[in-house]
Amino acid sequence: MSSSDSMSTFSSSESTESERSKDRLLGDEGTSSMAGTSGIPVEVVREVREDPPEELEESNWPAKGGYGWVAGDVRDQSSLFRWSRLLNSWLNCTPVISKGVSRGIVSLERVSAIDRVCHGQEGATEKFFYMYMCHFSQLHVQLPLDDFTMGVLRALNVAPTQLHLNSWAYLQAFRILCQSLYLEPTPYAFLYFYDTRPRRPVTWLSLISRPSISKLDAFSQSFKHFKDGYLKVVVKEGGKSHFLNADGSTKFPFSWTNNPSRYKDMGVEELSAGDKEVVGMLLKFVDKFPTKGLVRVNNSVHPIIDIKALFQSLRKKMAAKAKAAGKADVPNLQESMVEVHVHGGTKRKVELPPRPGKGKDVKKIRVALLGTAGGAASASGEKGPEAGLIELPKMSVRKDISIDLPDTSLGARP
Repeated sequence: MSSSDSMSTFSSSESTESERSKDRLLGDEGTSSMAGTSGIPVEVVREVREDPPEELEESNWPAKGGYGWVAGDVRDQSSLFRWSRLLNSWLNCTPVISKGVSRGIVSLERVSAIDRVCHGQEGATEKFFYMYMCHFSQLHVQLPLDDFTMGVLRALNVAPTQLHLNSWAYLQAFRILCQSLYLEPTPYAFLYFYDTRPRRPVTWLSLISRPSISKLDAFSQSFKHFKDGYLKVVVKEGGKSHFLNADGSTKFPFSWTNNPSRYKDMGVEELSAGDKEVVGMLLKFVDKFPTKGLVRVNNSVHPIIDIKALFQSLRKKMAAKAKAAGKADVPNLQESMVEVHVHGGTKRKVELPPRPGKGKDVKKIRVALLGTAGGAASASGEKGPEAGLIELPKMSVRKDISIDLPDTSLGARP
């Protein structure tokens, strides 16, 4: 059975999935039989791979108590990754660590049969947190988490798996959107556009878009089949600087909390000057941005072109609305060349056909695409290894912020 077959087989049930997975994964002793086509006997051998006895034995361990404050569907859900061979198979085909970062910063480990995603650090000798496989496979999150993401988790007072996957999609899209506009994404600028309503007993926290100001559409109307796909991320010595503060405290909640933060109609007066700059710029846009399209940029071979296409689509909508309303100030739709500089001094150019009769009221914005060390290069004023041009309608933008994407998303060769 291939890895993809395993994942599709095991991603469709809830609290009893672990036992069902066991039945499907485990079989009787390998057997041989004789089969024939056209009268020719063929021996068929069925190979059975057994899971380690210690993993099977965990089913007999007593359940952990003390989590009555968590909703039943959370605390009763076991993980598919209680089986080490299933975890290893999945990790072989899914990028988790950003390119250029040592794989030794964390250890990605299986979850025991009695551990649950809401459990804390009881008995652990090393600090760890849980992540869902959908974080990496569908939302293209990579480790280590950036400061913006960790800041949002702190502001919400939730662990990574405590924030619903649809809300994670908003977070990913917001970061890319801000960076493409040369804005520094900040936690409270992001949360300005959302409300939260923590529930009792505690369950996954969802961000609720404020209808009048929402700028991102929903990633999925119903994000399903993620609850049983969590794995353990153990912080190793080489990764402490990424996930822990100097005093040893964590940079975001590693375990589920019983008091997620509540936000309701955050006012502009509650924002810092930097937050207001981000919010003010985004409020100039009328239409919502496609969350899926922005999230996809994280895993794109040509992120600059994808971002340009997103803005081009938005400008078309703005122009159509302006024309329908009889406004003379129609956003520019002229297309031009996209130039992307990649490692090794190579250049890739895509010539897009210009549209005659359109104005030239555009401002070219240089976008620096940096690897994991890109933030430092930008701060020091050094030119990044990759750059490109995007055309946007005239607007006031900062010119000292860079899009920070993993090198893997650029398809750059080492």
